[in-house]
Amino acid sequence: MTYTTVIFDFGGVITASPFEAFNRLEAERGLPRDFIRRVNAADPDTNAWARFERAEIDAAAFDSLFATEAKALGHELEGEAVLAVLAGAVRPAMVAALDTLKARDFGIGCITNNVPSGKGAGMARSEELAAEVAAIMARFDHVIESSKVGVRKPDPRIYAMMCEALGAQPATCVYLDDLGINCKPASQLGMHAIKVTSGEQALADLSAVLGVTLP
Repeated sequence: MTYTTVIFDFGGVITASPFEAFNRLEAERGLPRDFIRRVNAADPDTNAWARFERAEIDAAAFDSLFATEAKALGHELEGEAVLAVLAGAVRPAMVAALDTLKARDFGIGCITNNVPSGKGAGMARSEELAAEVAAIMARFDHVIESSKVGVRKPDPRIYAMMCEALGAQPATCVYLDDLGINCKPASQLGMHAIKVTSGEQALADLSAVLGVTLP
């Protein structure tokens, strides 16, 4: 198969995984490891997190609703504390890979589940990080943010939207995401899906699939 297009998730792929930051917050608060993921996994289509990613509620409502959901699972944690640690550190090698792909005429897109909080698509908490993320986003041929389109992964519609925007058939696309649940619909549509566990692994797997040496 000849692949012409690469579609990236943002958090956990271009940047470090937010789950690392969640674990640090849990340790600071004396909460069980992966407690935040448990809260966000409960009622995954209708909970506070899902509704915020579709921009159905604002930050104040998320703060309150998340706290209620956390309390129902036995612990105290406000939503604002989670939002404060969302933006991950940029992985320079992944950014360099974007430049290499562009230079080789691959189409590149980004599908990100994000929330209408912080600064810009990467939900940065500082002007400096927001500017860095904006420069990265400018490299993509097209970016889809869940909070702007009202659809979030793993809804198959968001992948189809990206293919249409890029003028690409799913079978010619490679898709990278750090969550298996988000890789599954991409694969079902015909894309070659890569589950990302680290920046190094992602670049090695993508290089092998494309036959291109990436940083």
